[in-house]
Amino acid sequence: MAFGIGLIGAGGNQKLRHIPGFREIDDIEIVNVVNRSRESGERVAAEWDIPRVSDSVEELLADPDVDAVSIGTWPYMHLEYTRAALEAGKHVLCEARMASNATEGEAMLAISRQHPDLVAQLVPAPFDFRLGKTIKRLCEDGSLGSILEVHLTLLNGSGLDDSGPLHWRHRSDYSGHNMMQLGIFNETIQRWLGDTTRVTAHARTFVPSRIDEETGERHHIEIPDSLGIFADMANGARCTYRVSAVTEGAPQPPAIDIYGSEGRLHWRFGDTGEWGKHGEDLQEIHPDPGTAHGWQVEADFMNSVRNGAPVTLTSFEDGVRYMRFTDAVWESWNTGRSQDIEPL
Repeated sequence: MAFGIGLIGAGGNQKLRHIPGFREIDDIEIVNVVNRSRESGERVAAEWDIPRVSDSVEELLADPDVDAVSIGTWPYMHLEYTRAALEAGKHVLCEARMASNATEGEAMLAISRQHPDLVAQLVPAPFDFRLGKTIKRLCEDGSLGSILEVHLTLLNGSGLDDSGPLHWRHRSDYSGHNMMQLGIFNETIQRWLGDTTRVTAHARTFVPSRIDEETGERHHIEIPDSLGIFADMANGARCTYRVSAVTEGAPQPPAIDIYGSEGRLHWRFGDTGEWGKHGEDLQEIHPDPGTAHGWQVEADFMNSVRNGAPVTLTSFEDGVRYMRFTDAVWESWNTGRSQDIEPL
């Protein structure tokens, strides 16, 4: 009998990535879906030939043909649905960001540890599947010397037009403390360089309200659209984050620059980059043999379910780490004080 997947929420990434990804794996069937409304669930089921539509998450979790769930809702529901799924004996693949805040993320981790026979995995930041392991090696093997400074530059004008509609990412009641693309890039830096220990943040919300298309009224926005962070890392490096959605015409693509005592590295969005020793020309970074891969999130999840492979991209432990970073940034911005981050 095929291994059954149930979809909790069927938004963009479920349809773009997870449904096609699961269907590429032998003996997998997507057997049930529940969405924000019965009608939207039926549309997804018809589009993807899913045999059953549930009216509630509880109904889907009671389906004996569902062996695992893919949670594709907004962060504010991740704790509730992860808890319910694990307590129902279902493996869990949960969309990122992990949760609304670190407290919820820590609760998800605690619940997962109560069910060690079940796989609990987060959808990983996908930006460095080609070069990530090679960059991590260059940072760890002394190629760059001691890591001194790291700089993330993430500037665009996507949020400048205040006539644009309200998005769920603008709403702290749906998105929690997650701000723009901060968390997904911190997860990437965390993979290469380890934990952050202290942050000092300053932020502004230049577009303070947008039209909620469901109500026709303006909705006050608490989440910033311009953010700067100074951070200390456990490896001794200093890290800065420049993140903005109101910098129209900013010339550079998203980039991470790493400066060591003996060399430097430049990575850009699109997973290409260069590195070199000080005083030498930069050279293109080529992935170490056997380390580069594409999107294989669903295959990794099923490898953990079927073969017991450890979850690496991304574990609930690593999710708590990036949620603690995000919470510290939120607190620093709102209090005007630096915030220490407790290690996991």
